[in-house]
Amino acid sequence: MLTKPFTLLLLALGAHAAAADTDRHFINGERTAAQTPPPISDGVLVGNTLYISGHLSVDPKTGQVPVDPQAEAKLVMDRVKRTVESAGLTMDDVVSIQVFCTDLALFDTFNSVYRSYFPHGFPARAFLGAGALLRGAHFEVLGVAVRRPSKP
Repeated sequence: MLTKPFTLLLLALGAHAAAADTDRHFINGERTAAQTPPPISDGVLVGNTLYISGHLSVDPKTGQVPVDPQAEAKLVMDRVKRTVESAGLTMDDVVSIQVFCTDLALFDTFNSVYRSYFPHGFPARAFLGAGALLRGAHFEVLGVAVRRPSKP
């Protein structure tokens, strides 16, 4: 038999979990009519934290990966930025990034584009070698952003 304080604690935890579920906002960018939406969200905002799904460097207009790796890096970072901004945050709110890359020789090429997205300091980051990525992409980027408290 459950004691009264334990029962009250379980009820309080259940109410907190229910409140947390209502605080989720699913962020999804534009999709063309020809695209079947994948079973993911571009990001999920929970409270002040945005979880950014892995974005590929696929041009949504053509469905193709750009031939130029620098253009590809810009495309994937633009997609990350759009997701962040769609959640009402800025790139200054990004605290962590993971980059998966099929060719580690593209490290400097990616960095030449990447640094322009973070003029006020860089988030924590991992640059990981990966096998093949979907659609022949060289880059997949995911991350986490946390809304900074507003200043009075």
